[in-house]
Parts: sequence; structure tokens; C-alpha cells
Amino acid sequence: MKYYILSFLLTISLLACSPRLSEKLSASDYHKDVLLQTSKGDIRLRLNDATPLHRDNFLRLVKSGFYDSIQFHRVINQFMIQAGNPATRPDSARAPKPGPLIAAEFRPELFHRKGALAAARTGDDVNPSKASSSSQFYIVQGRTFTDAALDSVETHRLKGRKIPALHRDVYKTIGGAPHLDQNYTIFGEVLEGLPVVDSIASVPTTGTGKGDRPLNPVYIKKARLVKRL
Repeated sequence: MKYYILSFLLTISLLACSPRLSEKLSASDYHKDVLLQTSKGDIRLRLNDATPLHRDNFLRLVKSGFYDSIQFHRVINQFMIQAGNPATRPDSARAPKPGPLIAAEFRPELFHRKGALAAARTGDDVNPSKASSSSQFYIVQGRTFTDAALDSVETHRLKGRKIPALHRDVYKTIGGAPHLDQNYTIFGEVLEGLPVVDSIASVPTTGTGKGDRPLNPVYIKKARLVKRL
């Protein structure tokens, strides 16, 4: 009997200390997708368990309603769409404040193919550790590349680091943004809704040098956790 009581207490103690079950996340949350209901249509996201810090942070923000009514404040066609700045919410003065930066979680198998979900961050000059914003994210639209173009990316943007053959094939056929690989943390992907990403990426904006902000706001009406298909 003492053994069972001790075992039970130990289990409770471990659960209480487990980061997976803390901060208002339940075990079932890790088996759900995120649905972004945007003003242009729905985007379904699958978060990656290989980047637990970013996964858990995103889940918490979605559950808290942080992304509801927030705008895609930076949009660049053939590159990416970005959201998560609380200043773009209608109630920005009362919006929850984002938390501290998140340590980078680079994984060699995760790369910036079209549909990749990644964390935005400030530049290397002020952020040499490449830590991520706690709230801002982007979804890659990207473009396709030739071998010659990928060779140029390796030389001039990746400082000689080679793009794996499998990743090259994807960049040549599906597309993406290879110059960001291993520089920004990828923590998920689009399962459904790539046409919506394309639609958002193609809206008129203020242009380069003026923030790339959509002239007519595009926003996330609601972000919520949904049962996986």
C-alpha cells in the first residue's frame, strides 16, 4: 500500500513540474491543430513537437485569444506573410503584453519550404543569439528556385553552408525561402489553406521601405485549437 501511495504522489509531483502540462496547457492540446480564421479564409496549422518552446508558446497565445482580431502587418509577395504585433489589435492599449524572447530551436530537418510556420525576430546586430519574438510569426509563401539560384543563396546568404539535396528538390518544385534556413526557428507548417496564404501575400501594400503593410487591413478574425483531421 505504501508503495502505491508513494508512486501516486511521485506521479503527481512529476506532472506538476512538467512543462508540457503547465501554463494552462492540457495534454489534449498537444494533439490539436491551430485554425486561423482570417478575413481571406481559413488556414490550418500543425505545430512541430521538435520545437517545444515555440510550440507551447504558440498554443498558450492561441488559447488566450491573443491573436484574435490581430492584423497581418507585413506582407511581401513571393516571400511571406507576418502577424502577431499586438499594436495591430483594435484594443491594442489593453492587449496582453507578449512575453520574453524565446531561445532559438533550429532543426536541420525543418526548412523554409512554402507553408512553413516560423517565428519572427530582430536582426543579428542586436540579437546575435537569433532568439525569437514571443508573439510575431510568419508563414512562408516563397518562390521556386533554379539550381544556379540556390548555388548563389549558398554562397552569398548562407555563407557557404550547403542546402541538402532533398531541400533543393522542394525549393525547385514547391518553392520557399532558403536564405532563412537555420536563421529563424520553424515550428510548424500549413496543412490546409495555402491558397489563402497566396491571397494574403498578393494584396497591395505600402511597399518596401514603408513597412510592407497591406493598404486594406487583412486580419485574423479568430485563432483556435481544433481537432486534428
